[in-house]
Amino acid sequence: MNLSKYYLSALSSFAIWGFFSLALKALHEYASLDILFYRVFFCAVIMLIIGLTLRAKVLKQNIGFFQKLTAKQKKQAILLTLSGGLLLTGNWFFFIYAVNHISVKAGALAYLVCPILTTVFAYFILHEKLSRWQWTAVGISTFSCMLLSINHVTDLLYSLIIAASYALYLVSQRKNFGFDKFILLTLQILFSAFILLPFYPVYSAAVPSGHFFYIMIALIAVVFTIMPLFMNLYALQGVNSSTMGILLYINPLIGFMFAVFYFKEEITALQYMAYGLILLAIILFNKHHLFKVRNVELNS
Repeated sequence: MNLSKYYLSALSSFAIWGFFSLALKALHEYASLDILFYRVFFCAVIMLIIGLTLRAKVLKQNIGFFQKLTAKQKKQAILLTLSGGLLLTGNWFFFIYAVNHISVKAGALAYLVCPILTTVFAYFILHEKLSRWQWTAVGISTFSCMLLSINHVTDLLYSLIIAASYALYLVSQRKNFGFDKFILLTLQILFSAFILLPFYPVYSAAVPSGHFFYIMIALIAVVFTIMPLFMNLYALQGVNSSTMGILLYINPLIGFMFAVFYFKEEITALQYMAYGLILLAIILFNKHHLFKVRNVELNS
């Protein structure tokens, strides 16, 4: 596969997300809810400004598209958009909490399992087909999770919650077609901010007074949320979804390396074996994509 500006954009976006634990760990003294509050509020304001200015023409086109839908289609679009906002909010909260209060491994494991879990949900909800090799990968992944649960039930529980919430988000949004993805994401984050706003006065701690907190939140909002999302949207213009699915694994693998080599989290031999089996499951699950990519490389 020849490197292109689209491929590099996709590669960069997932690599950026792999470094997310560094930013979150810098704020480990702050409550997870406070990080979530400010991240969502900052993102909502920034994305609303972008949507009303830089993407005003696209917004107008999407409003016109929505008005042409039937009443049933409008109801489905609204339901999918709002439920997507709820799932995204839950995913963000549990990921922040897991990284700062459980372990970086838990966050990394979540996004190793997520692509496989997404396809399993798609099989039952969207009735998409799974090959024999993919079912074998699902079985290996399930066995790996059982190994990881030995003496580490909490890590596994949070990993599955994070993975399931994002997997359900992805599956639900596959049905929400016809709309610009950035506009949909903006609406979902605005809805998330609307949900969180009443809880902010009750559950938030004292308003942070130091500049460091706001600098890091702005960094998280721009560098670890909006920028990679823009890169993903740009990359999808020239990179197929199969390649994007393979590149997704860059994120948790970088996170896992940080957990082991930077944060010095303890990894047992059993966990190494379980993570190795998950990598095997990933290869088996994407065997047809990897084989196709390899053939392209050999024939180029």
